[in-house]
Amino acid sequence: MINDFGQIAVLSILSHLIFITISWWALQAIRLEKLLKPNHVFQARLLYILLAIFVGSSVSNFFLDYLQWSRQLPLIIQNIQLVKI
Repeated sequence: MINDFGQIAVLSILSHLIFITISWWALQAIRLEKLLKPNHVFQARLLYILLAIFVGSSVSNFFLDYLQWSRQLPLIIQNIQLVKI
């Protein structure tokens, strides 16, 4: 049980980093500079970083929740079978 916490922590960190990187890559396709004021390069880069973190973390949380729920499904089925007996 304790060993699972370490594995879950590593999986969570890797998942967040991977999805934040994918979000950063995907956000490069959007031309946000047309919406921003000229000569505000630092603010534009910061906005890209914050958006990548927000989107990547949200997708990663969904992925990790889905993984956890799929691991819990056999337990639900076992409980239903025990109640019928």
